[in-house]
Amino acid sequence: QLQLVESGGGLVQPGGSLRLSCVASGFSLRYYAIGWFRQAPGKEREGLSCIDSKDDSTYYPRSVKGRFTISRDNAKNTVYLQMNSLQPEDTAVYYCAATFNVCVLGADGGPQSGGNEYDYWGQGTQVTVSS
Repeated sequence: QLQLVESGGGLVQPGGSLRLSCVASGFSLRYYAIGWFRQAPGKEREGLSCIDSKDDSTYYPRSVKGRFTISRDNAKNTVYLQMNSLQPEDTAVYYCAATFNVCVLGADGGPQSGGNEYDYWGQGTQVTVSS
């Protein structure tokens, strides 16, 4: 069974950091581009970052560039999202998703958030930024 599982979410104070993990089972992440997305209540899903499979090229929309960093460890079949300088507006459920080979990007330079371009999705992890 092909599965992605996110972890690392939680409650953090404004200005704090979190590192999210996305672990794959049933397939090897090394052949897939992995995107991170989030969705806050009442808002559309937003693409945050993506990393290609071939050369580990990374992509971010302007909204998070410089604050978020994506990386992968193929030996652990895991992709990470390091998030710094978190603010209350970053509160959302965060998801990882996989698509074969290269990232599918939206107009903002991050992973495309609409459509069905990403084949496999995790169940999400909640991130809450509050004092």
